[in-house]
Amino acid sequence: MSGALFLIVGPSGAGKDTLIAGARNYLSEGYAFPRRTITRPVQSGGEDHIAANVAAFEAQERAGAFALSWRAHGVAYGIPTNIVEYLANGTHVVINVSRTVVADAKARFAPTRVILVTASPTVLRERLQARGREAPDGIDERLNRAQPVTADAVVVNDGALEPAVEAFVTALKG
Repeated sequence: MSGALFLIVGPSGAGKDTLIAGARNYLSEGYAFPRRTITRPVQSGGEDHIAANVAAFEAQERAGAFALSWRAHGVAYGIPTNIVEYLANGTHVVINVSRTVVADAKARFAPTRVILVTASPTVLRERLQARGREAPDGIDERLNRAQPVTADAVVVNDGALEPAVEAFVTALKG
């Protein structure tokens, strides 16, 4: 029996990484939460990822180090190939991805489930401003470019964290 690949998608600021981190406390057995490689420095309080410069990332990509990779907002993202082994061994894999790779992931891995994490526009704006990564026009661009996605479950994360984590864990177990 193969594990399920859970693709976590949603707008910037929805709290995808926060919910993934919260789910780790509930789902250690039978679930893997691989770290992404990203061409962005690690920031205190930011997402847990492996930082790489562009040249190193591209070398890893050419060498086949990533099961999935994409670019967004001038940043490259890669999911390690060890997810293939996890899935083959029956371990469920939970990864934060761009909506642009959903079709490719579904074509390559089965079963695949998509969980959309979202929040109100007001909350998204507040979170993006608090991150301090972008100027106001960059935040507007992020908020206005949402692409539709067909999801197996939707988790609204714009209130207290614990109920959102519980809803997220329920979606992962569902």
